[in-house]
Amino acid sequence: MFVVVGEALVDLVGVRGSRTMVAHPGGSPANVALGLARLGDPVTLMTHLGRDAFGEMISAHLQASGVRVDGGPDAGTKTSLAVATLAAGIATYDFRIEWDIGDLDPLPVETRCLHTGSLATVLEPGRASVEDLLEREHQRARVTISYDPNVRPALLGTPERARPGIEHLVALSDVVKVSDEDLNWLYPDHEDEVVAREWLGLGPALVVVTRGGNGVFATTAGFEVFRPATSIDLVDTVGAGDSFTSGLLDGLRRADLIGGPRREALAAIDESSLISLLDAASLIAAITCSRPGADPPTLAEVEAARPPGRSTVATPTFGPSPTTAAGPAGPGPAVSSTTPVRPRRTT
Repeated sequence: MFVVVGEALVDLVGVRGSRTMVAHPGGSPANVALGLARLGDPVTLMTHLGRDAFGEMISAHLQASGVRVDGGPDAGTKTSLAVATLAAGIATYDFRIEWDIGDLDPLPVETRCLHTGSLATVLEPGRASVEDLLEREHQRARVTISYDPNVRPALLGTPERARPGIEHLVALSDVVKVSDEDLNWLYPDHEDEVVAREWLGLGPALVVVTRGGNGVFATTAGFEVFRPATSIDLVDTVGAGDSFTSGLLDGLRRADLIGGPRREALAAIDESSLISLLDAASLIAAITCSRPGADPPTLAEVEAARPPGRSTVATPTFGPSPTTAAGPAGPGPAVSSTTPVRPRRTT
């Protein structure tokens, strides 16, 4: 049902007060696939893994949660690494990356959603294969295309150089999730809400901006939504945005809003349903922030974190959210509750 295309790598994270580094399976697309599987969604990860101990660790980690792993035509030569440095729980990365996924075949007939993003969409030689797949699937209009730029400035050069490629992928997508930090780097002189509206005009049905402790902003053709964040006991933010993405896509599936034939319904999503989806995704991300590494919750853990009587599976869309909705990534005090949506001016 879901196909995720992108890098799987090992995050080497320093232990506080020690010279020791701990290896965590990671990579933004791999984290999204893991999150989907733990929420009960059938998912295949198409990636590039080496024939080494790290590659075996990643495969075992993903497969244990139900992800089907396609490690690439030649399984690579060595598995990529990201050395993470944590400061106040916030991670920055130094990458050692190989990304060559070969030619990508058309998606299996049962696929309803394709997700990609991050390094897989900017690093050669694999970047061209991923872009070609998105262009073909966009033309076929058979699946929902989801995209998260997950910008890594150290690998992108300048914003001016990075923007055209990212905007092209936005135009091919139906659902775009992006962080405010990404937008601030790409468009330093623009408010993230303004950029989200401009991106919506390129073609997506839904653009969502995560703002850490300041909550979530989402825009569709009909309205805009602001959702709050809540304070959490932060451990780190590794994988938090990816957990939000998996929660959002899982919610769209439960609401029967993925698949090419459902694109008009996705574009016409009502305010109440979108609020429920955003709050559920934020809760999933916040649980991830409460423990080390990219360790997204299972469906049972999400249910346990909800007030009694509210279930993620009882209705086609997520039920009403708790009074305090969890944030998509990172810590922060609660901000104001949902504001009335402001109608968008359409052209």
